[in-house]
Amino acid sequence: MANHKVPQDITTSNVNTLMASSEVDQKYLGTFAKECNDSNPYLSSFLYKVLGLSVLLSKKLLRARRLRKLDTTRDTKSLQLYHHIIWLAREGLVMIEQYIIPMSTSHDPVLNILALKLRASFYHIIVLFHNQPSVHQTAIPSFSTPSINNNKNKSTNRSSLASSPSPLEGGPVQPLPPGLNPVSIPKPSAAFLLPSTDYIPAATHCFTEASALADARLGGSHPVRLSVKIELAAYMYDCLHDGEGSRRLAKRAIKDVYDDQEGMTVDMFEDATEQVQVLGKMTRRGLGA
Repeated sequence: MANHKVPQDITTSNVNTLMASSEVDQKYLGTFAKECNDSNPYLSSFLYKVLGLSVLLSKKLLRARRLRKLDTTRDTKSLQLYHHIIWLAREGLVMIEQYIIPMSTSHDPVLNILALKLRASFYHIIVLFHNQPSVHQTAIPSFSTPSINNNKNKSTNRSSLASSPSPLEGGPVQPLPPGLNPVSIPKPSAAFLLPSTDYIPAATHCFTEASALADARLGGSHPVRLSVKIELAAYMYDCLHDGEGSRRLAKRAIKDVYDDQEGMTVDMFEDATEQVQVLGKMTRRGLGA
């Protein structure tokens, strides 16, 4: 099997969006972890853990952005990097779902929205790097082989690494020769970390819940609400392939910022200004030069 290029959606635009969103998330994680250190040290400890994991995951995503080729024929450093990203996303998801979300419901509503947003973020990363079928034309990194289609079913297999029809298309000859057992197709290389399945329904549900609560509880210029909108727009574009919906969401988020009448601190204003710039770029994404 030859080397395959890492899809451009992961190496540049999508990773950049994840990074822009995570900077605000990390700032608020640190603030809440410090604030509830005395009142709820158990919650504080998990917030600090997710903060540290998020910082480490951001560094891994930056490294993934710099990659140009991925050797799927052997255990390389690039393959280990992808495995590490999936493992970090899985561990973060466990801490968010089992500990932080249940405790945040009775805390500050901003923390609850942030927790829901982080849950969606971890699912977003899992969809990008591990979803089956892949959301990209070229699967990332996987040892799986193209599915075998017969003449009655010409459906496209998005997780296939091959751009041309499989030489085995048409199915095996029946009956099999004596002593020749059916070949079992190997699982994707990261199946030992997470089951190989379609995580899009779960990710979509998490983004919908976080976005709805942010709209109901936070002003249009609040950095956490903007963080939700930025990543949701990226998720719609890269994973759901809904470019028009993504651009429409970004435009609406910018309008909500200018329509917001709530006061802002200097830090909130600086964060919102940078986030609006990111949203502005997303309103033109996919429209060409």
